[in-house]
Amino acid sequence: MNQIDNRQRGGGRTYSSRKVSSKNASEAGRRSGQAYRTGSPYQQRRGKKKKRGPQYSVTKILLGIILAVAAFICVFAVVKLVGGSKAKETEVNSTTVSETELKKEVKVEGITITGMSREEAREAIEKQYQWGMKVTYNQEQYELKNLMDKKVDAILEEIYSGEPKESYTLDFDGLEEDVQAEVKTIAGKWDVAAKNGSISGFDKNTGKFVYSGEKNGVIIDQEKLASDIMAQLQAKNFQAAIQATGKEVAPKITEAQAKEMYKVIGTYTTTTTANSDRNKNIELASAALNGLILQPGEEFSFNKATGERSPAKGYRPAGAYLNGELVEEPGGGVCQVSSTLYNAVVFAGLSTTERHAHSYEPSYVTPGEDAMVSYGGPDMKFVNNSSTAVAIRTSFADRKLKISIVGIPILEEGVTLSMTSKKTAELDAPAPVYEEDQTLQLGEEKIVKAETKGSRWVTNLVTKKNGVVVSDELFHNSTYRGKPATIKRNQSGVVIPATDPASSAAETTPAGSPGIGETTAPHDNETGGNSGGPQGPAEKPGTTETQPSQTQGPSSTTEAADDEGGQTVIPPNPFN
Repeated sequence: MNQIDNRQRGGGRTYSSRKVSSKNASEAGRRSGQAYRTGSPYQQRRGKKKKRGPQYSVTKILLGIILAVAAFICVFAVVKLVGGSKAKETEVNSTTVSETELKKEVKVEGITITGMSREEAREAIEKQYQWGMKVTYNQEQYELKNLMDKKVDAILEEIYSGEPKESYTLDFDGLEEDVQAEVKTIAGKWDVAAKNGSISGFDKNTGKFVYSGEKNGVIIDQEKLASDIMAQLQAKNFQAAIQATGKEVAPKITEAQAKEMYKVIGTYTTTTTANSDRNKNIELASAALNGLILQPGEEFSFNKATGERSPAKGYRPAGAYLNGELVEEPGGGVCQVSSTLYNAVVFAGLSTTERHAHSYEPSYVTPGEDAMVSYGGPDMKFVNNSSTAVAIRTSFADRKLKISIVGIPILEEGVTLSMTSKKTAELDAPAPVYEEDQTLQLGEEKIVKAETKGSRWVTNLVTKKNGVVVSDELFHNSTYRGKPATIKRNQSGVVIPATDPASSAAETTPAGSPGIGETTAPHDNETGGNSGGPQGPAEKPGTTETQPSQTQGPSSTTEAADDEGGQTVIPPNPFN
């Protein structure tokens, strides 16, 4: 029993079969079975062994998968590492070839570059042949760009990209175009154009133009300079200071010749109204233009030349249209000046850059041949596209406004220009304006001012040579608004007899007569537009000028009411 107890104390629940009775044996068996069922360590291990068959297979499968994934990752890493190394090696070979040291024995102009990278080789060559070639003229100098670089680059490319030769020599053949480009730049810096005798001012006291004398110019001898540069390149004298030479050039026109050659090359005349305020404005605007000179390439602006037409400058209130409404504004009438100038400019052959049609048909020029202006808004502009200066000459007397362009003829001898305009459409007038008049019988209506229909016009530029038409092309289109009729009527239900028949008769104006703010000057739409002076196109027809609105004039601008009156005058030929 002590043995059993000792074993129990030392080994837990282990029993000896030799010292137990049958009863105890069965009890031990029962306990043993209970111990098995309750999970003794030994029996648990045995039981687990029997039940691990399926679990062990799954574990093996999972372990295999893990190992396969790990193997794949390892293979991928190795491939990436090898591929990356190759790519890096390729990149190094392609982008840093200049850093590859040259193994072969190679010389450039006697300079050994063996063991050098491309950049090291370049530095060695440039150290031996330092660039500093200059061109001097009249105590000024110009540093030539390094013309040697191109040749050095070509040699090094051949050496470091293929199988190099043992020796190379700098050869400057084929640089002629590079040298010519440098020479052209130098000539542009130091050339001085000859100055022709030309019109240069205007004496307002005598009313005559002033001429300036001619002046010789200088041009760099480009052929000699290019030859000198090439010679220094071939001699490898890259520090040479080359002296440029200039040739004196005489002007084509002397002052005496200019006085003979300058003449009126385009002119136009219009007749103004009897409105004294309007005529004063025309006088001031035309005087601002008189004697104005434009150099070759210079652009003229009517608004800039005259400035603001303000009372401070003496401009008086006269009929003008503000957004289509007739008002009294300082400067009314100046559009007759801009339109007269426009015709003279076109006939002279100068290049128009901005032109606008009026809101309503003008009367002093043919519709389609006007040029409306408004300070701070629409302008009339042109460019002196000739090779010599031109001038503007104006005169205003006895209601005759004449504007001429003075210059050396731009057009070929025998060539003249003119504009022809045709009405292509008639537009409906706005709805009538009704005024109540209780002196009329109930239901009676009287037309105080007849309506004026709007219109569209097409203007062509006609070129003639020795009187024969050589071209007749579209120049521009113009659209003008109509004006409503003014009608008096009595719808009040009350009739007040007229106390003064004379005043009543004066109050009503026959249909078709001018209304308030208008004059009785003829509205001549068919005459005018042809000048006897030389005439020339402002530009390619219909391309460069500003086109007017197709329905109305400019908004928010004050437009001189130049259609109050006036008529076109066909001027005499200034060359006859």
